[in-house]
Amino acid sequence: MTTTHTLDVPGARLRYEVRGAGPLLLLMGSPMGAAAFELLADELANDHTVLTHDPRGISGSQVHDPDEDSTPEKRADDVAALIDAVGAESADVFGTSGGAMTVLALAARHPGRVRTVVAHEPPVLELLPDADEQRAGVDDVVDTFHRHGPMAAFAKFAAHSGLDTEEQGSPGAVGPSSEQDLVDGARFFAHELRATTRYVPDVDALTAGPGSVVVGIGADSGGLQTFRTSHALAGRLGEPPVEFPGGHTGFLPYPEEFARVLRKVLSTGS
Repeated sequence: MTTTHTLDVPGARLRYEVRGAGPLLLLMGSPMGAAAFELLADELANDHTVLTHDPRGISGSQVHDPDEDSTPEKRADDVAALIDAVGAESADVFGTSGGAMTVLALAARHPGRVRTVVAHEPPVLELLPDADEQRAGVDDVVDTFHRHGPMAAFAKFAAHSGLDTEEQGSPGAVGPSSEQDLVDGARFFAHELRATTRYVPDVDALTAGPGSVVVGIGADSGGLQTFRTSHALAGRLGEPPVEFPGGHTGFLPYPEEFARVLRKVLSTGS
């Protein structure tokens, strides 16, 4: 059974879902909301209490100030509040794409609240040798959104990230598929993309913390920007990335296989 709840946090009201029983596990994306993780959460709910949520400003989670940017730090504090909301001291956390940046910030800001942290394909552009060029590419995507709207921005973002050739046909892989996706996309381009990709993980804090930090990478993600960033972060952490099925959104077409790998990571911390 899945239950739906809301939680007031500074500047926002979060919508979240809880299902299953067992050790607490949070699954998150950014800007992807809870709906994207439904199949994976159902797989993992057999042996975990799984919490999914809509990040602030996305889908069912409303912000008080629509002009306020969403940063990994703010989203990390939201996740810590969600762990409090279900009465837990700590949790395992899985974040993908922008959600991977959220869990990296969570591990640095709230180290005692996490056990195993899985950062799947984090877009840590600032760790790349061509960070200046990558930063300019993000700025171009944001400028395209303001000049030409979300559809043009989605196309440019996909091309910049390599997603225009990856996992075609997978639900939600590239571009909007609903009116809500367009609304969330506008929020993403205007108030989330730049702050997320400019976030620099605190590697010293991550390696010194009590929890394990694991970088995940898709088996089919070789042509993606996040393939490079994932290897860059893993190199800084001193551990090779763990391979997950599929590409950047491998949990959508392969939820059972993806859950199997994630369970193994959570049981071993690597």
